[in-house]
Amino acid sequence: MHREGDEVHVSEEEAVGASREGVVRWILIIGTLLAIGALSIIWITGAATRSDPDAEYVSKDARVEPKDDHLGKPLPAQTSDKQTVENGLPVVEN
Repeated sequence: MHREGDEVHVSEEEAVGASREGVVRWILIIGTLLAIGALSIIWITGAATRSDPDAEYVSKDARVEPKDDHLGKPLPAQTSDKQTVENGLPVVEN
């Protein structure tokens, strides 16, 4: 700091009160990368260790086991259903 007449001249470091080395920038970059890495590891290991993602939402009573009653043939229409053909496609109205 020095005076020139009534003016006071100070250096940039004296005016700011600290040196400008970019330490905060590096702390933010490294912290962000560590947070992304940690959350990615949690997400990937959680997805890899889970057996069936929809298992907890389906009750055992709601599961339908496939039946081989018709052996690949289409099931016959019930008597209450009205079946018509439009444009060459079968249409069943319930």
